[in-house]
Amino acid sequence: MQHSWSHHLRLIIGVLLAFLLVGLWFGHPFIGLTAGLFGYFIWTLIQMRRLHHWLSNPDEDSEAPGSIGVWGEVFDGLHRMHRAHQRSLDLLQTRINRVQESTNAMRDGVIMTDADGAMEWWNWSAEYLLGFRRETDRGQPIHNLIRNPAFKAYFDARDYRDPLELRSPAKPHIHLQIQISLFGDDDRLIVAKDVTRLFQLEQMRRDFVSNVSHEMRTPLTVISGYLETLSDHADEVPPKWRRALGTMSQQAERMEALITDLILLAKLETGEQHIDDRVTDVAALIRQTCSDAKAVSGDSGHVIEMDIGERHHLFGDENQLRSAFSNIIFNAVKYTPAGGTIQVRWYTDREGAHLSVKDSGIGIDPVHIPRLTERFYRADPSRHQQTGGTGLGLAIVKHVLLNHDGSLEINSQPGEGSEFICHFPRQRITEAPIETA
Repeated sequence: MQHSWSHHLRLIIGVLLAFLLVGLWFGHPFIGLTAGLFGYFIWTLIQMRRLHHWLSNPDEDSEAPGSIGVWGEVFDGLHRMHRAHQRSLDLLQTRINRVQESTNAMRDGVIMTDADGAMEWWNWSAEYLLGFRRETDRGQPIHNLIRNPAFKAYFDARDYRDPLELRSPAKPHIHLQIQISLFGDDDRLIVAKDVTRLFQLEQMRRDFVSNVSHEMRTPLTVISGYLETLSDHADEVPPKWRRALGTMSQQAERMEALITDLILLAKLETGEQHIDDRVTDVAALIRQTCSDAKAVSGDSGHVIEMDIGERHHLFGDENQLRSAFSNIIFNAVKYTPAGGTIQVRWYTDREGAHLSVKDSGIGIDPVHIPRLTERFYRADPSRHQQTGGTGLGLAIVKHVLLNHDGSLEINSQPGEGSEFICHFPRQRITEAPIETA
C-alpha cells in the first residue's frame, strides 16, 4: 500500500516527538531528541546498505529487501521497475532471436558491420558463401576477410545505388552480387547473393553470340562477294532481277554491320578488347566524326553545330571513344528529319568532361529511356527498320563509357528532340602530350 509523502513525514515527526517526551520524562529532552535522530540515521544507513547490496548483486535475490515507511516504498518501486525492465529485455531478446533465426534461414548472406567495417554479426549463409568463421572473425575488419580492391573501393565510396559483383574469396567458383545499405550511426548492412547460375547463363549467351557472329561472317563475306560481282555486271543481269539484286546487297550490308557490332559488343562485354589508354584529342575526334555525319546526312540538309571547349584532351582508348561518339552523332542524324539541327558540344566543369549531342528530332517517350541501352531494344521498330540500324549502338556506347569510368545520360520528350550526354570523370581529363623533336 502506497502512502503520501506527508503521511511519512508525520510518522517521522511522531517518532521524534515520542523520543522527546521520553527525554522530558527523564529530565533530558535534548538527549532524547538526539537519540531519536541518531537512531533514525542509523536505521537509514542500514536501509541504504541493504539497497546497495541488492543493486550490486541482482542475481543473488530477485526479490527486493523488505522494509517499512519511505524505504519500503522505495524498495517496492525499484522492484517493480526492475521487473518491468526485465520483461522488456526478455521481449527484446525474443524479437532479436526471431530476427536472427529468420535471417539465418535466408539463402543470401547477411553481414552487419560498424562504420569502419568491423564485423558485428552475420548469418549462416554468409559463412558458407564468404568463408567467415564465427569463433574467430567477430570484430575483424571485413576488408581483411574479403581481400578485393573493388570491394574496398565500393565499401568506402558510400554510393550503393548499384550492386557489386565479385567472386567469393572462399569459393572462387561462386559469383556473388554485393549490395550495401546504410543504417544506424553510419553502420553497414551487407547482403551477398549467389548469382552463379545467372553469371553462367550470361556467359553462355555471350559465348553463343560471339561464336555465331564469327561463324556467320565467313558465309556472309562469300555472299557479299558474289553480290558485288553481280552488281558490277548489272547490265548483264535480266531486268526483273536487278531490283532483287539491289535489295539483297542492301540487306547483306546491314547484316555485315550487325555482325561487326555484335563482335565489338562481345569484346567490350568480356574484356577481350584491350583498352589502349592514351591521350586522345577529343576535338579532332569530334570534328572527324561530324564530317562523317555530314556525309551520312547527304542531301537531307542537316545543320551540325560544334562547340568544343579549351580542355579537349582525354585519357582513354581512341578507337573505343570514336565508336561511342560516332554511334551517338550518327543516331542523331538518322533520327532527325531533313533540315533539322544537331548540336555537338564538348565542355568541362567541376564534375568532369561531357559530350552533349542534342537534336531537333521527334523525341523519345520517357518510358523507353531506361531500356534504350539494352541490346536490340527498339523504341519505335518501324523507324528503326527504315534507318537500317542494328539496335546495338547505344549498348556499345554504354560499355565504352563503363570502360572509361563514365556514364550516359538521356534526356528527351516527344516532339522536343533528344539529348545524349556522355559523362567522364575529372581524372580522365588531361593535357596535350609534349611533342619531342
